[in-house]
Amino acid sequence: MKKTGATLVRHALEQLGIRRTFGIPGVHTTEIYDELNRSESIEPTLVTHEGGGAFMADAVSRTGAELGTMLIVPAAGATHAASGIGEAGIDGIPMLIISGGIHSESGHRYQLHEMDQHTLLKPITKKTWRITSHREIIPTLYEAYDIAMGGEPGPVFIEIPVNISNFLGDVDDMPLYEAPPAPKQPEQALVDAAAQALVQAKKPGIFAGWGAVDAQADLIELAELLDAPVSTTLQGLSAFPGNHPLHTGMGMGNYAVPAATNAFAQIDCLLAIGTRFSEIPTGSYGINPPESLIHLDINPEVFSANYPASHTIQGDARLTVPALLKAVKALNPTPANTGIQEQIANDKAAYKKEWRDHDSGDRVNPELFFSHLRERLNDDAIIVADDGNHTFLVAELMPILGARNYMSPSDFNAMGYCVPGAIGAKLANPKRQVVGIVGDGALLMTGMELVTAARLQVGVMIFVFNDGELSQIAQAQQIPYNQKTCTVLGTMDYEAFAKACGVEFVSLAGNQNISESMETALQKSAAGRPVLVDVRIDYSKSTRFTKGVVKTNLGRMATRDKVRIVGRALWRKVRP
Repeated sequence: MKKTGATLVRHALEQLGIRRTFGIPGVHTTEIYDELNRSESIEPTLVTHEGGGAFMADAVSRTGAELGTMLIVPAAGATHAASGIGEAGIDGIPMLIISGGIHSESGHRYQLHEMDQHTLLKPITKKTWRITSHREIIPTLYEAYDIAMGGEPGPVFIEIPVNISNFLGDVDDMPLYEAPPAPKQPEQALVDAAAQALVQAKKPGIFAGWGAVDAQADLIELAELLDAPVSTTLQGLSAFPGNHPLHTGMGMGNYAVPAATNAFAQIDCLLAIGTRFSEIPTGSYGINPPESLIHLDINPEVFSANYPASHTIQGDARLTVPALLKAVKALNPTPANTGIQEQIANDKAAYKKEWRDHDSGDRVNPELFFSHLRERLNDDAIIVADDGNHTFLVAELMPILGARNYMSPSDFNAMGYCVPGAIGAKLANPKRQVVGIVGDGALLMTGMELVTAARLQVGVMIFVFNDGELSQIAQAQQIPYNQKTCTVLGTMDYEAFAKACGVEFVSLAGNQNISESMETALQKSAAGRPVLVDVRIDYSKSTRFTKGVVKTNLGRMATRDKVRIVGRALWRKVRP
């Protein structure tokens, strides 16, 4: 039979359960867009910039609703989307990117958008394909889906030349999608050995990353069985409920909140699940795990990469954690009454009071803001943060209560994630509350996607933490340089910006109107109207993360470098 490539793309995406694509159409993709527009189950979605579209697709995947999918023009579409593809690639988030391609049989050079996209995207994707015939389209899309979702997830990229997508070609059939076999169970001997080590430990602890997010119920039971404190990575904040008595917060070293620092100070066995021990969650590698380190991960390359593991188990946490729980139960553990839960509760209360007692002047106290927000949100609300000082305020002060209820850029750490990420999360989960926490600098990068939110009537709440600076770096500059170079922003009228984008606006200028402003924002978003809230945040108090990382990095410097930095800082304070 003869079919256009666009028809074959539509068939495959419908089979894979894709409900939405993100992108901007161009001359190389018009036929595919037209075909998807006729689909009863797929909605092609226009964005203002492919970078924003990639963050939307990433967020769709992070919520677990479906595989986030992009449909972009070649060359500029790929370079624009690269930040979002890179974020997904480094963070282990599945994504499907379909690109148009130049005419493969024109015989001409220097065509519009002619570029080797595959070399560009190779470092940040799991695999790329360039279609050479109509018969390849459906099998390749099915293979790409399986690769994106299988093993450690990640982005995949398919280029379809315009002459194949737009014109008729021969195909033998249009096969249905068949899911691959279920992954194998972990090796039982390794599971039993790890269980033995956990039970023999006097003070075990658990460190959970994004890879543990779909094993939350079993992880809770395991932690309670061992009476083990649980810390998470930044990306894994939703792997363990923030209101559980054993939850301590993000990290475990001097960069972590006191509940985590104290709970993990004397542990003799650490169970790490779905984490690479990368720079951010370890506070610039400022932790010292015990010799008994049990590491569970889907990617064996992460084992002992930064910290030597005594036990390793490769596999999906959805299989390895239940297997480990079963093995631990079989050993009938009797954990000592260490009083760890009371200690965690006291440390959390004291840290909360420390923040609340901080004088924020006429600006908004971060602890008051997050306490009010948590009280007003449903337990299944999705919180989307960007990259910046606010990221670690969220990590330290905002409990995340359910699996996949938090997302932010992590190891790739691309600013500009929040606004499009919140839109993508809301489109994939229209009945759930979605809240974005974004710095004013990050808002300037992708805030125009609020136009997309207004056009689609996506009821997201975007709280912009407005202090007029790129605060995370500005604070880092202040100590060694006593000046802020290229980190002070220009003046922004957020009310005018919201009006220009077609979204609602709410002002939150000080502690006295937190309740009223939040209630107004909640009502407007519940009615399906996107809302931008201008929060005059107080950043005068540093997070534990910021202080801890500075101390860690300074501590590992050579003496002469320390003297140079401290000396320069003192001199500039005297003679600015």
